[in-house]
Amino acid sequence: MRECLSIHVGQAGAQMGNACWELYCLEHSIQPDGIMLSGQALGGSEDNFSTFFSETWAGECVPRAVFVDLEPTAIDAVRTGTHRWLFHPEQLISGKEDAANNYARGHYSVGKEIIDVVLEQVRTLADQCTGLQGFLIFNSTGGGTGSSFTSPLTERLSVEYGKKSKLQFPIYPAPPSVHSGWRALQLCPDHSRHHGALELCLHSGQRGHL
Repeated sequence: MRECLSIHVGQAGAQMGNACWELYCLEHSIQPDGIMLSGQALGGSEDNFSTFFSETWAGECVPRAVFVDLEPTAIDAVRTGTHRWLFHPEQLISGKEDAANNYARGHYSVGKEIIDVVLEQVRTLADQCTGLQGFLIFNSTGGGTGSSFTSPLTERLSVEYGKKSKLQFPIYPAPPSVHSGWRALQLCPDHSRHHGALELCLHSGQRGHL
C-alpha cells in the first residue's frame, strides 16, 4: 500500500479540505457517512482507495486526514457540514483563540499549545499505514494559522518523518492585500525550503473565497 496523509491547516486549509474530500468521495462513490455505494471493500484490488482512505471494522471509509485551526470557526464548519460523519472527531482539532494575524503568536505561543495534539493524531494515522509515502499540506501563507502554524509543523514533521515526502499546497494572497503578500514572501523560505517541502502554489485572485 502507498498511503498519503493530508493535513489541512487554518481556515483556507479547512475550506480546501472540505472541497477535496467531497471530490474524493464522489470519485470513489463514497457517501457523506463514509459508506461506499458499490459495497467494494478498501482492501480489494484497487489500492487507490487505500491511498487516501482507511476502513473501519464496520466497513466505513475514513479519510487519512487531519484538520487543524487555532480557533474553532473553520473546524466547526466541518463538524457540522455535509460530511461531518466522514471524519473521526479526533481528526478535527481546534484551539480556543486564533493567531490574530500575528505570526509570532501563532508560531510561538498559541500554536505551541496545540502542536503536540496535532502530531499525536498524525502518529495515530501514520501507524495505521503499511507504506506511508508522505504528507499533503494545505494552507494559506497570508493567513494567521496557515502561515504561523505551518512553519513549526513542517519542522517537526521533518524531524519525526525525515525520509517522507512533504507536498505543500499553499495559497498566496491576492495583489490588493499588500501587507499579507509581503509577509507571505518573507515566510516562504521558512516553512518550505528549510524543511524540505515541495510547494505547488495556488494564487487567491480577487474573485476567490479563500
